[in-house]
Amino acid sequence: MGGSAGSAAGRWGGGLVTDEIMRKLRALLTAYAELKAREQPEPPAGHGAAERKRKACADTLRNVVRPVLDAFMTELKNAGHDAATRDHTDKEDAYPSVALSFTPRTRAATSPETALASALIFRYEPRRGILVQRSVKPSPAKGRVVTATGDRIGTIGVDAVSPQWVETKTLAFIEDVLKTN
Repeated sequence: MGGSAGSAAGRWGGGLVTDEIMRKLRALLTAYAELKAREQPEPPAGHGAAERKRKACADTLRNVVRPVLDAFMTELKNAGHDAATRDHTDKEDAYPSVALSFTPRTRAATSPETALASALIFRYEPRRGILVQRSVKPSPAKGRVVTATGDRIGTIGVDAVSPQWVETKTLAFIEDVLKTN
C-alpha cells in the first residue's frame, strides 16, 4: 500500500482512500451524529401526539395560568381571606390542572367564620383545550343548600391562553364568590 493513505485508510474501488477523504468522511459523520443528538425522537402517531398535547397544556398551565392565580392568591391573603393554589401539572396519570381555592373571611371578630371554600379550576380537556370550571359555595349561614357541583365558565385552545384571559376568569370567579357570601 502507498504511503499517502492514512492509518484508517483502506481500498475503495481498487484505489486508496487519502487522508483528505477520511477527514471529510469523519466531518460528515460527526455532523450527522450531532444533528441526530439534537433531534427528539418522534413518538408513534396517536398516543404520542396526545401525550405531546398533554405536556404542552401542562406547560401552559404552569407558565401562564399558575403565575396569575398566585398573584390573586397573594392579594386575597393580604385582604384577610383564605386562599391557596394547587398545581397538578406534573402528574403522569391524570390530566394537568391548576386551581385557586378561596374562602372569604370577615374582619369582624364577633362574626362566625362560616363561609365554605370555593374553587376555580383550569384543567386540560383533550377535545376542547383548557376548560375552566368553578365551584362557588355559599355560606351555610345564608340558608342556601350547598352543592358539590361546579359549572363550566369557559374553554379555550391551549395556544390561545393569555394572562389577560386568566385574569378575567379569575376576577369574575372572585366577584361571584363575594356576592354569594
